[in-house]
Amino acid sequence: MKVIFYSLIATFSISAVAQDSTSRYTKKIPLTETELQRWSHLDLEKDSIPGMSVDKAYAELLKDKKGAKVIVAVIDSGTDIDHPDLKGAIWTNPKEIAGNKKDDDKNGYIDDIHGWNFLGNSYNETLEMTRILKKADDGSEVYKKALADYTKQYNKMMGYKQPVDMLYEADKTIREELKKDDYTLEELKNVSSVKYKLYQSKMILLSYAEDVGEKFREDLTSFKNHVYDNLNYKLNKEFDGRKVVGDNPENYDDRKYGDNKVFGPNKENTEHGTHVAGIIAQKRSNNIGGDGVSNNVEIMAIRAVPNGDEYDKDIALAIRYAVDNGAKVINGSFGKDFSPHAEWVWEAIKYAESKDVLFVHAAGNDGKDIDVEENFPTDSQDKNTEIVSNFLQIGALNYEYGEKIIADFSNYGTKNVDIFAPGVKIYATLPNGKFKYLQGTSMASPNAAGVAALIRSHYPNLKASQVKEIIMQSGTPIDMVVNVGENGEKRNFSEASVSGKIVNAYNALKMAEELSKQPTLEKKIKT
Repeated sequence: MKVIFYSLIATFSISAVAQDSTSRYTKKIPLTETELQRWSHLDLEKDSIPGMSVDKAYAELLKDKKGAKVIVAVIDSGTDIDHPDLKGAIWTNPKEIAGNKKDDDKNGYIDDIHGWNFLGNSYNETLEMTRILKKADDGSEVYKKALADYTKQYNKMMGYKQPVDMLYEADKTIREELKKDDYTLEELKNVSSVKYKLYQSKMILLSYAEDVGEKFREDLTSFKNHVYDNLNYKLNKEFDGRKVVGDNPENYDDRKYGDNKVFGPNKENTEHGTHVAGIIAQKRSNNIGGDGVSNNVEIMAIRAVPNGDEYDKDIALAIRYAVDNGAKVINGSFGKDFSPHAEWVWEAIKYAESKDVLFVHAAGNDGKDIDVEENFPTDSQDKNTEIVSNFLQIGALNYEYGEKIIADFSNYGTKNVDIFAPGVKIYATLPNGKFKYLQGTSMASPNAAGVAALIRSHYPNLKASQVKEIIMQSGTPIDMVVNVGENGEKRNFSEASVSGKIVNAYNALKMAEELSKQPTLEKKIKT
């Protein structure tokens, strides 16, 4: 298929759709609040902001065009399907009768109206390395690495525990003094007392707050949750988060589990999945919240990612569920360092390929080179040779054009990250009608998935493999040395991914238009 695709590309010049070297652009800072809320949709040439040219695509290419409806499966922590900015963009299974407690469409899932919840009432989970250590030491290299990584992570969290406890105790003292649960940095500075404990608490919090800023209490809460989620659940060898689900996660044939409640036991815990869904599908130009990338999609909500590492079995079955129920694009904003049953996931991705479904995946947030280090799932068993043509791996961009254009947390790799998309401070939906900025390759992936959905909506004759190559080939090239990883290693942008480019919706749609017009395209696709 790739040979066919590249021969098609060769039949027309892409100079009209691919921008020249972008070294002439300068950073545009600071961004206004309006620019920040939609920077991922802006255009590098027009706005000096490294967005995906989504607004330009709608203004110049998609005006008065609706396209075909495209189902996008979001495999994640769950989705608040009742969010006002997502209503009208949620998939409904046309073959299932709601509430009759029957499997009307005979797909193996009872009353799966909007998707499926493979986690049931579970939420917290261990990390995969913790699960590996709970098994007997088999002397394998995988076990040894899991032990080394676990020890490092556990010691790190224990090192954080004392300062976070001290900060929270200080916060409690201040709240009691002010007789309120929330207070500002200015109110903290104005606290005055001769009591040593109160003075000490003020100084402890100020040392933290003045570094973090006005949202120091929100940041402190996130810090505490991170530490205690790790110690109580993710790294706790005695914790069993799977028990409530009721299946055997080691038995791939044990498939009768989960339920149809796609937001799980608590909508508040769907923050991640709801945000991802919003990036793709929140309603455009309705003057609330942000704008989705694609205006004609239906989100199939599949809950398979807990607060911890996902199980290979759940991911494999979630992919198959999405494929079998009509999804043409799957977004996977999840990942982990160990995958005991990677073959189950690989076979599921191959199945998606056989059914012409594109799988878009977040590259991960460890700031590492995944050409060298493990990151699952992947489309390669050896980090060199792709085993499928429908897997698109996405790194995260910062909104600052320049040496910091790649987010410092984003994984990278000349062979195993395909392209970059906006992933820092992305504004989108949260549970219960809220909106928020979040960041991660988890946000970059649905930005790219939204562009894929746009292509599949307007050019349904193009195959999943072709959509992948269009996105990669039509991206905006960046020719400069940039920082990669948290330590700021210097690398040319062209060497941080396969394509050396950033996703560009305008260019992608232009290229798709040209390819769809090729008289031999349909014939060659069939062969």
